[in-house]
Amino acid sequence: MKYFLAKTDPDTYAIDDFIREKVTLWDGVHNHQAINVIKTMKPGDRVFIYHSMSEKAILGLAEVLEDPFLNTDDPRFSWAVKLGFIKKTNPITLKDIKAELSLAEFKLVRHTRLSTMEVDEPALSWILSRI
Repeated sequence: MKYFLAKTDPDTYAIDDFIREKVTLWDGVHNHQAINVIKTMKPGDRVFIYHSMSEKAILGLAEVLEDPFLNTDDPRFSWAVKLGFIKKTNPITLKDIKAELSLAEFKLVRHTRLSTMEVDEPALSWILSRI
């Protein structure tokens, strides 16, 4: 099982929307690097839900429910994946993550504009110990 992180603008789709809906189609990603990450997701993989913009924090955990697919409903090239809500987590802020020197190579720190990314082992252990 792999772990990923997916960013959302809380004004567009917040963790509370996900809690209410329980299942969502994670779509609207157009960056080719992020699309390549989505393509590697498998059912059973876990996804940390990260509020971008003002909060800048991990706030939840989801599960990949189905294989990702080409989103033909989007006029722009994109892929989508169906996610199921698992739980709301203790907030882990970007400030907290940046303060942890062992996470200096984590993509959330190094590639700040990437909306979807795999979570490497050092970051995963650190995040799991705080949620």
